[in-house]
Amino acid sequence: MRGNEEMEFLLEASDSATRARAGRFRTAHGVVETPQFMPVGTVGTVKTLTPAELWEAGARIILGNTYHLYLRPGLEVLQAAGGLHRFNGWNGPILTDSGGFQIYSLNDLRQVNQEGVEFRSHWDGSTHFFSPERVVDIQRVIGSDIMMVLDQCIANPSDEAAARQAHLLTLDWAQRSREHFLRQKPLYGFPQLQFGIVQGGVYDHLRKESVRELVAIGFDGYAIGGLAVGEDARTRNRMTELCTDLLPENRVRYLMGVGKPEDLLDAIARGVDIFDCVIPTRNARNGWAFTRTGKVVIRNARYRSDFAPLSADCRCFCCTHFTRAYLHHLFRVKEMLGYRLLTIHNVHFFLSLMRQARRHILDGTFQDFQNRFLESYFTHQEKGR
Repeated sequence: MRGNEEMEFLLEASDSATRARAGRFRTAHGVVETPQFMPVGTVGTVKTLTPAELWEAGARIILGNTYHLYLRPGLEVLQAAGGLHRFNGWNGPILTDSGGFQIYSLNDLRQVNQEGVEFRSHWDGSTHFFSPERVVDIQRVIGSDIMMVLDQCIANPSDEAAARQAHLLTLDWAQRSREHFLRQKPLYGFPQLQFGIVQGGVYDHLRKESVRELVAIGFDGYAIGGLAVGEDARTRNRMTELCTDLLPENRVRYLMGVGKPEDLLDAIARGVDIFDCVIPTRNARNGWAFTRTGKVVIRNARYRSDFAPLSADCRCFCCTHFTRAYLHHLFRVKEMLGYRLLTIHNVHFFLSLMRQARRHILDGTFQDFQNRFLESYFTHQEKGR
């Protein structure tokens, strides 16, 4: 791959009973097999984990955040380092989101207009401005393999007028982003790719229009944005399926910000290829572990003298070396090792789930796998305290 070459999705298998598909795509830093989950490394690191630990867990692509990296360490440092790969020591592919969701989350600290978004830093209150073109330039400096366009995300449910306004603004920004991307060259000698983002709230006609216009612009892949922001699971699944039915088969489909195991499988069944979410790492820091038989809240008193492994069928470092009682102790005394071990486990669990889904799609047994997993997973759902 050289310059701004297009990336195509190689379809390897489709499940006959669902829309699930297995495939692969190539980036400058490696091939990514799908379905695939991207651990979130917001500020250039997946919290508490080294690149080697991520690779050992099965991670083959991670996510970084344009907004956060722009603020700290800043573009001067990143460019002097030669980009994020050299800065953080991760040699695999990196996808960077545009920062649009983080700016959306700032509420009173932002102002949106046709030209872009003005916002105040959550660090020091300083004022900054992101235009679609500026976001492309920032991601050139970061040096991500895949960059996302600037979009406007709104909460669900929103009225149709607000959803239409955000949708039209996102399309305008997408056109500007693509034109600017194609005029520019990468900074570090390897090609970068660019994905568009489908918006439109929970309105079928807006989603259809968004897909149609983005495909006409022509991106290397397409993300489904504006979901997991307040709507129920049924609505999210309907919107996801509507989009995947219309998106090109030879391009990657990325569902942004969705991360519960059951939601991942639902989206895979509807034709989604890649995902990101903070759930496995954030929940780990709160003492929540994901297992095949449901969530384990390791802080709960019932584990004080439980000397079984966290998950008997998991081969991660956490489960093969430590007991539930020891993990319970680490969280009770607020020892950092506990956060690290549960993060290792949760990331391993999510990536293992993707590998299992892929294998069953290739074997033509994905629907049976999904049904069996969900039956086992929901036999034990624990509440924290």
